[in-house]
Amino acid sequence: MTSRRLPAEWEEQDGVLLSWPHADSDWSDDIELVEPVFAAIAAAISLHEQVIIVAPQPDQIMEMIVAAGGVQQQVTLVSLPTNDTWSRDFGPITVEEGGRLQLLDFGFNGWGLKFAANHDNQITRRLAATGLFGKHTPQVIGLMLEGGAIESDGAGTILTTTECLLNPNRNPHLQQREIEAQLGQLLGAQHFLWLEHGYLAGDDTDSHIDTLARLCPNDTIAYVFCDDPGDEHYAALQRMAEQLRTFRTADDRPYRLLPLPWPQACYGPSGERLPATYANFLIINGAVLVPTYDCAQDETALKVIAQAFPDRKIIGIDCSPLILQHGSLHCVTMQLPRGVLTGGE
Repeated sequence: MTSRRLPAEWEEQDGVLLSWPHADSDWSDDIELVEPVFAAIAAAISLHEQVIIVAPQPDQIMEMIVAAGGVQQQVTLVSLPTNDTWSRDFGPITVEEGGRLQLLDFGFNGWGLKFAANHDNQITRRLAATGLFGKHTPQVIGLMLEGGAIESDGAGTILTTTECLLNPNRNPHLQQREIEAQLGQLLGAQHFLWLEHGYLAGDDTDSHIDTLARLCPNDTIAYVFCDDPGDEHYAALQRMAEQLRTFRTADDRPYRLLPLPWPQACYGPSGERLPATYANFLIINGAVLVPTYDCAQDETALKVIAQAFPDRKIIGIDCSPLILQHGSLHCVTMQLPRGVLTGGE
């Protein structure tokens, strides 16, 4: 049995990685709308831990974060070329083994070659070259895997979706058992929960788990629940809820399930459905940042997430502009566990 493990997101962190929107990204038409959201996220994180921000031109970013209430001494700006802003999917995935940390640099191909990723796929290595990670040298992995595709409880359980990990646009040469074998070696995964149902209209990721269901402390899963029979998601999310009720922990106990409210439908300027989801929250030291969408269900979502994290401050951040590019709060962040920035071999 391996001693390697993928820490849970609720474990202690050194910081969070962000990639700032810019005019040469898909945000070009919405920069003025979305930059305040990034500033609010960075400011909230900086009150609890460090923030690492990559951007082709970092000018004026610090001023925006400080104006949003951030702590300047907690923010580090790194000038690097980027394609886009989805740090969750190209940032390092950090595992622990024998008391030491190892940064894993998985391949990122723009969610199955949907979008350009030539810069983003190199960010982890380029950050390491600046000395940001100290003596931690990333290990380049010959496997396509995005951080938003997996959830870990820190004790060997991985929650994921078949739609993403078994999609031929990622690793077409691997079957499910082979993917499990590789993730067993790389992440120390011993117990896999494969979600076979659930999707969000407008989602480009092929059903990333962090848009649908999240592992939380004390054998809890918070998940999106659609209670509107007239909604296009109703049938799939009902089947997802049924499957979640069948899931068992590694020691064969049922999970405590917390249904998140279904936000009112959000639409883009061309009338397309946008993937609003309360499951896309970020856990940081002492707090949970929760995406809100300026709708009636926001307050209920904050209360449900507070049930999963009663010892943390629950902070809502309006992410309505983020979903214009089909992602939300968790998608634009990647946590860096304790020790990644502050030392260790």
